[in-house]
Amino acid sequence: MVSKTAVPYALGAFLLGVLGLISSDFAFQWQPVPDTVPLRSMLASASAVAMAAAAVAAVLPRLAKGGRLLLAIFFGLWAALLHGPRVVAQPSTVAEWLGLAESATMSAGGVALLALSLGGDLRRRLAFSTRIAFGLCLLVFGLSHFVYLSFTAQMVPAWLPWRTGWAAATGAGHVLAGLAFLSNRGLKAAGPAITGMMGSFVVLLHIPRIVAEPTSRMEWTMTSVALTLTGAAFALWRLNVEYQASSDSSANSAPSVSDSLQPR
Repeated sequence: MVSKTAVPYALGAFLLGVLGLISSDFAFQWQPVPDTVPLRSMLASASAVAMAAAAVAAVLPRLAKGGRLLLAIFFGLWAALLHGPRVVAQPSTVAEWLGLAESATMSAGGVALLALSLGGDLRRRLAFSTRIAFGLCLLVFGLSHFVYLSFTAQMVPAWLPWRTGWAAATGAGHVLAGLAFLSNRGLKAAGPAITGMMGSFVVLLHIPRIVAEPTSRMEWTMTSVALTLTGAAFALWRLNVEYQASSDSSANSAPSVSDSLQPR
C-alpha cells in the first residue's frame, strides 16, 4: 500500500524530476549549478531521473526507506554544495539564506519520512535534529517575508484584499511556527497550522498561476517546490508529534519511585 504521509512530498519531488528531464536543465535558483560545469545538460538529466525514481520509491513500502534517504541526501546536497557557498559569500543577503532554508527543509522532510519508519534511539535523534533544523528554516522563511515585503505582497492573489497585510501575517506565522518547533511547545497546533498555510500557497497562489501560464516551466517549478515544502512540513509535524506522544506514553507507563517502594 502507498504511504499516504509521503505522497505530497514525493509528488513534489517527482514533478521536479519530470521538469528536469523534459528541460534537460536544473531547477532554476533552487539548483544554482554554474553554466560552466562540464556536461551540464547530461548531469541535469541524470539528476532528474534519479529524483523522479527516488520519489516513486519513497511511497512504495518495500522501497520507501531507500527512496526517502536518497531524496534527503539529494536535497541536502543542494543545500550544502549549491547554496552553502553562496551564503558564505553573501552572509548578509536574506535571499541566499532563503535558498539554503528551502533546500534544507526539503532534505529534513526526507529524513523525517525515513524516521517515521524507524524506531528506538535513532528515531529520537532524527526527530530532534529535524525539529531544530525546520524551526530555524521557518525563521528564515518568516524573515524573508518582512525583508522582501513588497515582493511577497505581489505574490498574494489579486482578489484578496490587504495584500501587504497577508504577506506580513504569513511571515509572522512562519516565525511563530519556527519558535514552536525550536522550543518543542505547541506542536499540536503549530504543525497543522504551518502545513495548512504552506498547502494554501499551493492551492491559492501557485495552481492559479499555472492555469494562467500552463507552459511556464518556472510556474511549474515553483509549484513543485511549494508542494515538496508542504509535504516536508507535514512529515516533520507527524514525526515530532508522534514521537512526543510516544514519549509521554512511555513516561506515564513507567513505574514511579513511590511505586517501587510499595511492598509486594
